[in-house]
Amino acid sequence: MGPDRPEGPRGPGRGGRGRGGGGRGGDDDGRGRRRSSGDEPGKKSWKRFIPSWKILMAGSAVIAAGVFGMIAIAYANTTLPTEKDYQESAVAQGSVFQYASGKTFAKIGTKRTIVKISDVPKHVQDAVIAAENDTFRQDVGISIPSIARSVWMTVTGQQLQGGSTITQQMARNYFEGLSREVAIKRKVKEIFVAIKLDREWDKDKILEYYLNTIPFGRNTYGIEAAARDFFRKGVKDLTIAEGMYLAGRIQRPGDFDRYESQGKYAATMERFEYVRGQIPKVDPAYAAQVANLKFPKPKKRRIAEEYSGAEGYMLNIVQRELEKDYGITKDELQGGGYIIKTSFDPAVMTAAKRAVESRTQAFDATVHTSLAAVDPRNGRVAGFYSGRDFLRDYNNRAFDAAKQAASAFKPYVLAAWLNSDRALSSLISGKSPYKAKGTNAIANAGGTSFGTIDLVKATAQSVNTVFVQMGEKVGLDAVAEIAKKAGVGERAKATLKENSVDWAVKNHGYATTIGSATVTAVEQANGYGIFANGGKHFDWHTVVEVKQRDRDTGGNRLVFKERLKSLDVISAEAAADATYAMTRVVLGGTGSAANLGARPVAGKTGTNNESKDAWFVGYAPQLSAAVGMYREVPADAKTGKRLPYNPKTGRPLNKRKKNYVMVEEPLPGAIGGGGVPTQIWHDFMAEALKDAEIEQFPPRANVGTPDNMAPVPPPTPTPDPEESMEPDDPTGEDGWPPVEEDQMPQDPPQEDGYPDDSGCAENDLFCDANAQTPEESGSAGDGGGPGERDRPPSGQMMPSTGPSGRSGGDR
Repeated sequence: MGPDRPEGPRGPGRGGRGRGGGGRGGDDDGRGRRRSSGDEPGKKSWKRFIPSWKILMAGSAVIAAGVFGMIAIAYANTTLPTEKDYQESAVAQGSVFQYASGKTFAKIGTKRTIVKISDVPKHVQDAVIAAENDTFRQDVGISIPSIARSVWMTVTGQQLQGGSTITQQMARNYFEGLSREVAIKRKVKEIFVAIKLDREWDKDKILEYYLNTIPFGRNTYGIEAAARDFFRKGVKDLTIAEGMYLAGRIQRPGDFDRYESQGKYAATMERFEYVRGQIPKVDPAYAAQVANLKFPKPKKRRIAEEYSGAEGYMLNIVQRELEKDYGITKDELQGGGYIIKTSFDPAVMTAAKRAVESRTQAFDATVHTSLAAVDPRNGRVAGFYSGRDFLRDYNNRAFDAAKQAASAFKPYVLAAWLNSDRALSSLISGKSPYKAKGTNAIANAGGTSFGTIDLVKATAQSVNTVFVQMGEKVGLDAVAEIAKKAGVGERAKATLKENSVDWAVKNHGYATTIGSATVTAVEQANGYGIFANGGKHFDWHTVVEVKQRDRDTGGNRLVFKERLKSLDVISAEAAADATYAMTRVVLGGTGSAANLGARPVAGKTGTNNESKDAWFVGYAPQLSAAVGMYREVPADAKTGKRLPYNPKTGRPLNKRKKNYVMVEEPLPGAIGGGGVPTQIWHDFMAEALKDAEIEQFPPRANVGTPDNMAPVPPPTPTPDPEESMEPDDPTGEDGWPPVEEDQMPQDPPQEDGYPDDSGCAENDLFCDANAQTPEESGSAGDGGGPGERDRPPSGQMMPSTGPSGRSGGDR
């Protein structure tokens, strides 16, 4: 029997059922529906809801248990990423470039330096905590109020909220799988990872990882890099105010960069004040310390600082080599953490800068000088000069300015001659002009004719017609092969689509022998290396080794080593004899200003038509260097008319002028190869080798047999002992010194622009025809350096007297 129920009034019934409290425990409501006993008509009894309430409570308990169970399962199944499961962007570091000595000269890419938490001052740590998550040291890795607010704002569509603690931010920045997109799924995963991190890592470790990965702006990542970029000091030296400033920047680094670049500091000052108000929450003791702190205005941003000055040229060529030869792109350098050791010697770089700039300071910006120095024993570029500042003039001339070699190409002709078993003592006529098959007539400098002459004197005095005939005898293919094996003419492929020596042979014929091919300073410096290194060639290069930071071990692992492979271009004997001939260029020929006294050196001058390009290329046994000069002025791209230019920049005075080109003009003062280029070379080598051992060249080998292409002159009569005659100065019967026979008028400039070396420009004081002999100058060689230039009021460049007293210069 059921419980007693109070009897209520009966309503109209159907069939007499259910009356008197029997049946189903309730009356019909008159509409066929049952009504609980005790309910008054028209009223709801609270007793009706008892079962529903119980069901609701029971259901809620089940749901809560289910949710809790799911959370517990999700938490249990959350695998905490290991420290190896990093995101590349979180640990990316820029690359470091070093001199050969290991000293760093540049850093590029992501600015990040990992530091230990013990190296970060407590006040800097607390400033960051105050700015980003003041409950960091007490919370469980997440902030429930922040998450609730974030979820509500996101679900209601008001805005996307982060609601992230320092632990969550660190997890998102550092671990793979936690992407940066704002999504609920990612957020949930992030929460579980953060909670688990907080349980398994201590707070200091979490904060250390956070401080090393968080961006601060200006492409800096991590507190150490930010401290150095914004305040030029390490994190350990940051003041409280500086720490507060950097902490405030974490919120919106990109926006703050933009504002501050416009001179607007209001936004970062507002954040600074926010941190001032927050930091006492971390430790009340800060209240008094920060009360009167002033906003610490950061240092100006260094815009592409790593590319300024000579370092920019160094970075440019090294980056190009890394991509071409090792497949390491510039983007990979930005965050790959590479350590690149280069071949550059800081002392050699400094010597190049001083030599060039001290000798060219009188010229305006239209006159350009390139210098490159290579160790012939391995092809390493020890130093170079391309300009003062890469950011102002991005032309890396030492490697890219391909200019006509002029007579500085002749040693390759001499090498082909000697390597074909022909002797240095061979006799050839120096008569001028000379017409080779398929080539315009070529004359000597000033149209001067020489009689029968051997190759030592022909090299010393740069006799054009002798080298043309040598080219005919050995063949242009043999000359081209040696020059190309020595690495000459490769840069021109960028424009000519073929090696410039091959191009010159096809288009200029035997004029190739006197230098119509275009070369760069580094090609020439390395090319002459075959003479300094016993006929062996190494490709020039700037990369010695590449290492990369190993993120697993923390050390540096070797990735690439320089690729050293020698090529025998000519015999050692041919190299020795060619060197002997080129020492005579310095000891009394066109390059006497290069004389370094007790230190043996050899080389060759070169000057093309109208003195548009001037060279001196020379070497000691352990260093080969090339100096080239040329002049470029702006001209209208359509009309070709020369434009007025700014002497400080070499660019048009009209800064709005866009449609212009740079065209070559003769160098000022008719500078020839034996003049300023030789002086620069002398100054450079004297400084670059000042601490180096004095090494001797191999003795003359006298390789091959004479191949006389001119009648052997009659023997010179024995001079009367009572007569005064300078040694090595026979009569003019054998053409030494040269006699003016069959002199031809100066040839007009060639239409195709190849160097004709055919004469001297007006007032060309460096041309061989106008140069003083040692006897005329009345000065014996004393082994000293070149004298200072005299500059008359007219501005005409006067020749510099070399150690032997001879003014240098060849055509």
